[in-house]
Amino acid sequence: MTPPAKALSASAHRRRVEIYDTTLRDGSQCEDVNFSVEDKITVARALDELGIHYLEGGWPGSNPRDVEFFSRIRKVKFERSKLSAFGSTRRPGLQASKDPNLKALVESGAPVACIFGKSWDFHVTKALEISLEENLDLIHDSVKYLKRHVDKVFFDAEHFFDGYRTNPAFALQVLRSARDAGADVLVLCDTNGGSLPSWVGSVVGDVRKELPGAELGIHAHNDTECGVANAIAAVEAGAGQVQGTINGIGERCGNANLVSIIPNLQLKLGLDVVTPKQLRSLRDVSRLLYELLNMPPWKRQPYVGDSAFAHKGGIHVSAVQKYASTYEHIEPELVGSSHRILVSDLAGQSNVLYKAKEFHIDLAKNSPATREILDQLKTLEHAGYQYEGAEASFELLMQRALHKENHRKGFRLVGFRVIDEKRAEGEEPLSEATVQIEVDGQVSHSVALGNGPVNALDGALRKSLIPFYPELKDVELLDYKVRVIAGEKGTGSFVRVLIESGDGKDRWGTVGVSHDIIEASYQALADSIAYKLYKDKKKG
Repeated sequence: MTPPAKALSASAHRRRVEIYDTTLRDGSQCEDVNFSVEDKITVARALDELGIHYLEGGWPGSNPRDVEFFSRIRKVKFERSKLSAFGSTRRPGLQASKDPNLKALVESGAPVACIFGKSWDFHVTKALEISLEENLDLIHDSVKYLKRHVDKVFFDAEHFFDGYRTNPAFALQVLRSARDAGADVLVLCDTNGGSLPSWVGSVVGDVRKELPGAELGIHAHNDTECGVANAIAAVEAGAGQVQGTINGIGERCGNANLVSIIPNLQLKLGLDVVTPKQLRSLRDVSRLLYELLNMPPWKRQPYVGDSAFAHKGGIHVSAVQKYASTYEHIEPELVGSSHRILVSDLAGQSNVLYKAKEFHIDLAKNSPATREILDQLKTLEHAGYQYEGAEASFELLMQRALHKENHRKGFRLVGFRVIDEKRAEGEEPLSEATVQIEVDGQVSHSVALGNGPVNALDGALRKSLIPFYPELKDVELLDYKVRVIAGEKGTGSFVRVLIESGDGKDRWGTVGVSHDIIEASYQALADSIAYKLYKDKKKG
């Protein structure tokens, strides 16, 4: 498969674009995000391995956490990334050399400083309440002071696209003031995130004409969901630096998402951003950040989400197996992803055969077993089952349909009873489960208390089975989801339970469906245990 970028990349000259990551500063302003110092150091190391050119560590002096971070990060050796400290221009009426914010930037030890200043006249006169001329002096003095103490200074022209719309002459004066003081890059900021790509591209083009030779950057927010598009438009118009965050985290609706921007620049525009090896770590870096922040990964995230290269329709699957480029815009492996084939009532034989191969199950096209599995799949999904997140249950379904002699569930349910009791208004409910299980003719009868009926049922089931299968001690219930299946029975509707389990080595998903949530939970729990026994036997 040959994406459009390959034709461009064959050119003798590859334009270079630098990435400035502000996850640790702008990203920390995102709702529900709270980095520890250890988290920030871990992310900084990962960004360096990804090949990010500049990583912004925070705002020195603004809080104890950033002070500690800049103190500890000095001991970390980066292979490619250069550390940047963020701050503002000097305060009105204060000399740059005596401004505590600018002094903190220098004392941070970061070789790069990035400061922001007002480029929208409305902000200057209404928020700062100073004259336009004084604002230009603030910017010039601050940049000039920092240039004497650090290797590089980047100037973020805050609200530039809004300021240029209302007073283009002043907005350009702001850039000239920073440039004349020695700023290495003039970063045009869409601070409110309200601009559209056509406007961004047009303005960047105007600035290039007015300030020939100046190095330009783009800092976009995502309030119109155009953050990535605006960054790309700016680069196409001549910007050489792109600022953003991993996974697009940031204040309000977030910042421009570097996880999309980097492959777009490199694979679609053929620009020199990171090495192919570094690009293959993109998904890992994305997942690392989600893990550190205890956030669920965005399933449909472009390039790196679980669904980014997932195929469900039978016709699609058949085509992808022959030529992946029929329904995939790039090779998933380029960004560390892989394609997935889903099974559902939309599946054809291609899906089933693909999953059989993935499970190392010998299944022939048009065989009775294949048709039986496909028929069962369609019937069960019509009844509410869903195997997209429960592939362990689907593998068990395939094995049962094949009537393998060596396949056995390993236990038989005799019966269970669950009691959920609340004795007083202010007390927590009590849950108790009783389970009877038969294994090789022996009946085990166990009782367990739990934090809710499903937890109690899980405990009683394990208590009955562990004497026969000690390996079940390693199994943990990692996630539990319930969904009411749309119907006309109200509280009597069917529910689907999806369970994710793990044993420290593998993770697997199982499903159960019933009008009774406890029965649906039992089905998913039983499949989870049966899959563990089957999996271990298959490996043995």
